[in-house]
Amino acid sequence: MTAFGDVVEAYRIPTVVRLTDNLYALSYRLMKMIPARHIMRRAADEGLLEPDTTVVETTSGTFGLALAMECALTSRPLVLVSDPVIDAPLRRRLEDLGATVDIVSHRAPGGGYQPTRLARVAELMAGLPSAFCPQQYSNPANPASYALVASLLAEQVGQVDCLVGPVGSGGSMSGTTSALREAFPDLTAIGVDTHRSVLFGQPDGHRTLRGLGNSLIPANLDHRQFDEVHWIGAADAYAATRALHRKHALFMGPTSGASYLAATWWAARNADALTVVVLPDEGYRYLDTVYDDGWLRGNGWTGGGVDTAPLTVDTPLQAGPGWCRTLWGRRSLAEVSGAVVEVAA
Repeated sequence: MTAFGDVVEAYRIPTVVRLTDNLYALSYRLMKMIPARHIMRRAADEGLLEPDTTVVETTSGTFGLALAMECALTSRPLVLVSDPVIDAPLRRRLEDLGATVDIVSHRAPGGGYQPTRLARVAELMAGLPSAFCPQQYSNPANPASYALVASLLAEQVGQVDCLVGPVGSGGSMSGTTSALREAFPDLTAIGVDTHRSVLFGQPDGHRTLRGLGNSLIPANLDHRQFDEVHWIGAADAYAATRALHRKHALFMGPTSGASYLAATWWAARNADALTVVVLPDEGYRYLDTVYDDGWLRGNGWTGGGVDTAPLTVDTPLQAGPGWCRTLWGRRSLAEVSGAVVEVAA
């Protein structure tokens, strides 16, 4: 008899889809289910989750949704600290799953909300009799959880020559790349970021493209795993998201579009290499935005997809508003930027 899993199991295992002769997509319904379940089960095994323990985490995206689904299934209280940028449909879904969404209203001096959100998490946990924070940015169980994905790719695709994916907490790309290199040491890893994200050495600022990038350096981001970094803006990402849907019928979010743009360019230039692109989540949250032509026109996002290739720059600070790339060369951020790097706890 076949053993069936719960909804989390159904969501967390990605599907491998062939796009071209040398380009495959690793398509997730909800990628953050992988670290969320792994972290929560490990915490339970280690005795960190008592019956009355409240889970508290900072998130404005799909890690919060993954936690909300997991906590709903286990009847565990959950508080998610976010900011005004969280999209309304996601917030409604989180609250319908029973999560409390706590919104911070003040940006940190550098311009981002993340430090303010982390301070609020600490404040909330100090006031609770029993609390657990999954710490997606610093918990080593986050990248470790993606060994499952590396095994799946090796089994279904075989030789993987290049992995392309978005970077936010650092866990998925750092963890999947590290595990894949145990079998394929020459694997090329390409991280996809966006402008005014500090992850790869740009100054912090307002980011229109959400779901990737960050205003702090997560401990789980291993810069030495990356061979290239691409910075992609909202217009290009939105255009690529729609192209991915029209050409391959893959209905994904804009972080997937950004990764698809970089991956198709690299795969076309390296016809003898097998490239895998990470597509983190489905597009239902974006029906009224990225998939709405009127919204795109009204917000000035119809000029994407003009560039057919990125501008190659020597340093992160040279990466302007358009699609840019740099040859990272598996170096640390300090080696590339020449500055002291402060990593978030």
